[in-house]
Amino acid sequence: MNSKFHDNFDKFERVLNSAIRNYDKAKGLIGIGGRKGRYDDYNFEFVGGANDKLRIKHYDKSLRMLWKAEQHAPHTGTDFKDLTKDEKAFLTQAKDSLSVAEKKELDRYSTEEYKALINAHYTQEQKQAIVNVLSLIAHGEAYAWMVSAEVLVDAESTGGKAAVTMQVLEEAKHFVVLRELLLAWDCEVPRFLVWEYLVMERTLKSKGLEKFFGMNVLVENIAMGLFGMFGEMPGLEILKMFHLDESRHCALPVNYFDELPMSWWQKYSPYAQLRRLSMVLPAIPLLVSIEKDMAVLGVDSLEFGGSLVRKVFHMTDRVGFHMVIPPVVCNRPANPSG
Repeated sequence: MNSKFHDNFDKFERVLNSAIRNYDKAKGLIGIGGRKGRYDDYNFEFVGGANDKLRIKHYDKSLRMLWKAEQHAPHTGTDFKDLTKDEKAFLTQAKDSLSVAEKKELDRYSTEEYKALINAHYTQEQKQAIVNVLSLIAHGEAYAWMVSAEVLVDAESTGGKAAVTMQVLEEAKHFVVLRELLLAWDCEVPRFLVWEYLVMERTLKSKGLEKFFGMNVLVENIAMGLFGMFGEMPGLEILKMFHLDESRHCALPVNYFDELPMSWWQKYSPYAQLRRLSMVLPAIPLLVSIEKDMAVLGVDSLEFGGSLVRKVFHMTDRVGFHMVIPPVVCNRPANPSG
């Protein structure tokens, strides 16, 4: 794509962004709707500020004090298997050694050594391109945090609520960790693009477990693809851990609806199908918007996007979130004759 096309496309995005946000702001002022997500993407934080002191007192402390049933309730036999192999190994070592190792690993992302590492591997243009693309996921994690918290209310069964509760925790972890990681790159963190704004607002405003579609089927698949790709790059190895979380998040609606199937109307309601399609469509121009940044990193964003669309439609069909476009259209095998 040539630079003139991108310039015109960016101008169109800015005009549309201003129009939609002003429209939502006006609706909010007169009390008939408007933007639901209380998230300030211009300042890269939730409404009310960063409030890191409160985060340290509750979020960080809760993670440090998290207990595992396999360790603290061994009398349950084989019912709980919630310790990783590393955690089991750590239990046999001195606790002081464990704390030092954990602090050393975590501190690496706030030291001058880390900044020297990324400066040695990337130009300023490449660093900004990485931040631009990953900021899409960071803003998305903020909304995923809010969405999963609302899904928790509508999820049924003890197991279902337990599963969604862990996603709420992981989305919180993803946002605060990814936010600190991107800020360490000393680059400008851009706002939401209007295309992502539309996807996330429609997801948050969805009713009940329909939120699973926008969050776990669409957004989490995008995140998983990007984390898998960027996790192989120097200085971003921690994203492999994010990738593992996202793979579980993508599997959640499949496993949930296997136990508690949707009704026929939930699957095939014409209104629901059109709404799902309206969430998918803005993701297409989103891929056009990041084409420049992906090209700087040597990635074909449209090839990446095509693979992503196929995965989204395949999972949509698997879960039962049907759309007006038949899945065979997007999953049709290639014609061997060309």
